[in-house]
Amino acid sequence: MATPLLAQPAAGSELLGVPVSQRNGVLEVLSMRRDPFSFAERRTEQYGDVFAMNALGVRVVTAHGAEAASEILMNRDRAFVNGPAWSYFIGPFFNRGIMLLDFDEHRHHRHIMQQAFSPNVLKGYFAEMQPVIADRVAAFPVGQVKLFDEFKDLTLDVALEIFLGIELEKSEADRLNKAFIETVRAGVALVRKPVPGGRWWKGLRSRKILEEFFYQHIEAKRAAQTPDLFSVLCHAESDDGHRFTDEDVVNHMIFVLMAAHDTSTITMTQMAYRMAEHPKWQARARAQSMELDPTLGYDDLAGMTVLDDVMKESLRMCPPVPAQPRMAVKDTEVQGYFVPKGTMVVIPQMANHRDPRFYRNPDAFDPERFSPERAEDKGHRMAWTPFGGGVHKCIGLYFAGMEIKTILHNLLLDYEWSVPAGYRLPMDYSALPVPKDGLPVTMVRRS
Repeated sequence: MATPLLAQPAAGSELLGVPVSQRNGVLEVLSMRRDPFSFAERRTEQYGDVFAMNALGVRVVTAHGAEAASEILMNRDRAFVNGPAWSYFIGPFFNRGIMLLDFDEHRHHRHIMQQAFSPNVLKGYFAEMQPVIADRVAAFPVGQVKLFDEFKDLTLDVALEIFLGIELEKSEADRLNKAFIETVRAGVALVRKPVPGGRWWKGLRSRKILEEFFYQHIEAKRAAQTPDLFSVLCHAESDDGHRFTDEDVVNHMIFVLMAAHDTSTITMTQMAYRMAEHPKWQARARAQSMELDPTLGYDDLAGMTVLDDVMKESLRMCPPVPAQPRMAVKDTEVQGYFVPKGTMVVIPQMANHRDPRFYRNPDAFDPERFSPERAEDKGHRMAWTPFGGGVHKCIGLYFAGMEIKTILHNLLLDYEWSVPAGYRLPMDYSALPVPKDGLPVTMVRRS
């Protein structure tokens, strides 16, 4: 029996119809969350690189491969938009964040926001974060330690210090942290209605908590300029003198704080796991850090080549944002397949990052694949896309790299950590990819 198609191309068209999985959509989503790599392998073997399924009430086309990612992310025909796609998942919780805007409005907001991530401002953040990180890492426990939890607390401390410039009681910081966790998890709820106690309901409740917090402090941030993101967004303006409204500032702060907090935690957890699993890379990174002062200079970051390669490889193997959705706003095509208006199209970068056409032995941890001699990530402009691509490429990617390297630099100088032989990090892919067990390691303080 012929495989059903998502839509029939027009008569005389050379385009192909997208094959559709007939398996129950909920079962497909659960299967994908349980093991995204095996799911991608099975479906591409069955249908090819472009296929569709009915999931969570929408038609979803998954388009594998760097070439498809380039067509969608570069979006030369302006056929795809971010807002309606991401809004389906996180819109009620991260309303009008920078990633949810498109075209002229996105360009206008990004132009103003870019002032908060300019080189001079980044250097200011770097100076502010170093003592916070050094003090916090020095207080890490030893013995059996769940590193994911330690990293998550630390990135929240950094975010509150650098982005908010507000000192909070631990109970208040914990309340905000819980709110961010619930808003992120709500986006992939199977029951997408505010049923009391459910993920969606918790996400809506937490969004209100975050809004109330930022509106409570915005007047003080408008009144005086301070070297934190919250203040910068309150005072930044476009070339024609336009400033963000209070609502704009709150929306962007909630989104950026979530993005900086969660994605950096996930990246460092993967890096720490890989350096415990492969101690030679921990030793190499430590040797390079020991050549530098404990307090880094901004120019030192570029010379931390071992950590840089470990970070890139960890991001390849487990990108914090595992897929990028877009919505087709008109009939279009991807890789010769007809995609009708109103279809959600997903770039599965987690699977793309293990494409054997670009990566030798793609399931193996091998930071040297990013060396100038091999440069496997340069085989295609979209072969390595942990920060996205095109006009929506992550605005905070340089801040993220700066924060991650500084934290790992301090960790390498102060501690050694290990995992038992044969240990494999169990992952939960139901929202952003996080370890089910918190990454338990044995931490030993270095003399």
